Amino acid sequence: MHEPSAAVSRRNSMGGLASGSLKSMTASPAEAVGMQGLFDREESLLIDRALAAVERKAPADAAALRRQIDQLATLVAVLASERRLDRPTRLAGEQRDKETLIEHLTRLDGLSGDLVLPLKAILSRTFLLSKIMFLRGFVKATSALAEEGAEYPQLSHLLREELAQSIYTQLAEELLMALLRKPDVSDRIKRHAANQLIVVWDNAQLEIDDFCPLLEAAWHARNRITSGYGCLLGTTEYFRLVCEDCPPQFLNFFARDEMSHAEGQAFEEFLFNMTYEELSTLRQAMKEQSLDVVTPVWAGEILGRQIDALDDSGEIDPMALYRSYYRRQLAADYRIIASGKGPRRTAEAYLMIFLLDQQTDEK
Repeated sequence: MHEPSAAVSRRNSMGGLASGSLKSMTASPAEAVGMQGLFDREESLLIDRALAAVERKAPADAAALRRQIDQLATLVAVLASERRLDRPTRLAGEQRDKETLIEHLTRLDGLSGDLVLPLKAILSRTFLLSKIMFLRGFVKATSALAEEGAEYPQLSHLLREELAQSIYTQLAEELLMALLRKPDVSDRIKRHAANQLIVVWDNAQLEIDDFCPLLEAAWHARNRITSGYGCLLGTTEYFRLVCEDCPPQFLNFFARDEMSHAEGQAFEEFLFNMTYEELSTLRQAMKEQSLDVVTPVWAGEILGRQIDALDDSGEIDPMALYRSYYRRQLAADYRIIASGKGPRRTAEAYLMIFLLDQQTDEK
């Protein structure tokens, strides 16, 4: 995408995929591939430091984390052995290349899931999910040592930030794939989405700040605020986003004069971390109970589910944003099938389509 954003990229250099060659049959996968083959430079430095700290107080936890690093290294080695998706090949007498793959991806109906994706794509997605699981375990290990010294809460915070970025990357990939199965998205936009996915799958270490920093910054800001609800107008939530340095490009997109009604509804969902249907339920309950102002506790009781919020330490829960996106995405998909009221896309999808539309067509 290469869309500018207010967020400054935290990535100064990217280690090449499986950049180290196998040293010997007795070397562990992580030793053979090298930390730079698994993570970028900043991640590698943080993981080295955090591993050493955990090992001092909880050697068993450190050993478990090292085993996970070895498993990630094995995945990287398998990925490196696979043909790049942008290189041609033949199978059963048929020519396969980047163009035929783009054509295939733009015609997905969404019901076959990962079964119709290339093996390289599956391996890349598996690596990212495995990395997320590893970072979640690392956050848990360092958080458990919070009473052992100030170093551990600091490490936990930094690891949580890396975890969040990996989850945002996963969400961006899912967002691009969601566009491919939308019947009302143009072929031109789908081709750009497919092309971006191929780039991501061919480079498993790419993260969201490498191809869509604007969305990363918006998710980063949204993940750091708690909805106040109040009158359900969204004013408080909007200004909290501004205070968390949500990119003006993102906010301005949903404040432009030509914004559609559906885009406005989708932005409301984003502000409150709720679906259109849930917001309609809350507003109807407010009317029936003659309430002018409501709270998250009241909203949770009406909807019958827990409302995500920052914990007492102010630390983010990246999984909360993940749940929010999937709740809104599933609701949007259902509305298309059922011809229901409400936005047919998430706020992020409307923005992504706009960004993809700015790209020049391939020659």
